[in-house]
Amino acid sequence: MSLIEEIMEKNKEVATDRYSMSVGELIAMYKDGELLLRPEYQRLFRWTPEQKSRLVESLILGIPVPSIFISQLEDGTWEIIDGLQRMSTILETTGDLLHIDGNKKSPLILTRTKYLPSLEGTSWNHEDSNLQLPNEAKLRIKRSRIDVNIVLSKSDPTSKYELFQRLNTGGTPATDQEVRNAILVMTNPGFFSWISELSTREYFKECIIMSDRALEEQFDLELITRFIVFRNLELDELTNISELGTFLTDKIVSLAEDPSFNKEENEIAFKRTFEPLARVLGDKSFKRYNAVKDTAQGAMLISIFEIIAIGMSYYLGNAENIIHDEKIIEVHKALPAERRFSLSSGQGIRASTRIPNTIGLGREMFKL
Repeated sequence: MSLIEEIMEKNKEVATDRYSMSVGELIAMYKDGELLLRPEYQRLFRWTPEQKSRLVESLILGIPVPSIFISQLEDGTWEIIDGLQRMSTILETTGDLLHIDGNKKSPLILTRTKYLPSLEGTSWNHEDSNLQLPNEAKLRIKRSRIDVNIVLSKSDPTSKYELFQRLNTGGTPATDQEVRNAILVMTNPGFFSWISELSTREYFKECIIMSDRALEEQFDLELITRFIVFRNLELDELTNISELGTFLTDKIVSLAEDPSFNKEENEIAFKRTFEPLARVLGDKSFKRYNAVKDTAQGAMLISIFEIIAIGMSYYLGNAENIIHDEKIIEVHKALPAERRFSLSSGQGIRASTRIPNTIGLGREMFKL
């Protein structure tokens, strides 16, 4: 197929339209249920109060803000693809944003901004009239206009996922996992909720001590994504990894869309992997063992997570299979001397090289 033929073919798959709409119109559509911003997305929002206040400042002063991208669903309603944080900030400012529990969030308390320092402490409907946004400011916000780019319903169903991966305009750049989470919510909200619930299990949290930043960037969910994806793949499929982030996204979305995917079996494997790890090794589960000091130390290593957690899990979906505590300790202590581990844990090793090694080694070392 020639380049021109490819262009013409793909152009049929993505149908778009574009409007300029007032903020007031978008708010009205949200309140009427015609503009969807799924409550599950709220875990993905990472804007600070200062970033939110700068957006409000831009709307008041008429400073252009980036477009938002919408997917038009079959029933004609619109779902936000890109611009989640901008639209949620607008709705939080006016007191219209619904929390995950269905109740409205309190209006945003604004902070001092570069051009409008008097915004500090104000809000849309503050009980203190001196701290309530003046009507002129409210009207300026509601009358300000935003370009809305629409992916129409006749587009290929995967178009909105592809667009979401490519679009990350303004604000705090999204991590791969944050983008992945949003795509999962679009694909199967129940699947995303399931993964999120797994991340709250105490036995899992006891094994992965992470910084506030890592938790903020959803790295706990990335570990669970790796766990689910890699334990369900055959080794020969792991040689096709060119870019790990895209590979993980494609595979987890594929599992979320698969009606035959066995969540129960994977949840059993998750529990039977992390419960004994928490009991036997705790927060040393994925740290390198030091034979001289007879303890594990240093930072958590993703290569050890792939070998131990995913290696164990491959066998533990079957309730008849047992991996004894002594075996876990034996493997953990033996890893530093394993040549394949050393080749997989250094700097600059490509995922396509490391992951087949680590996953294969884990399955080999825990083989029943």
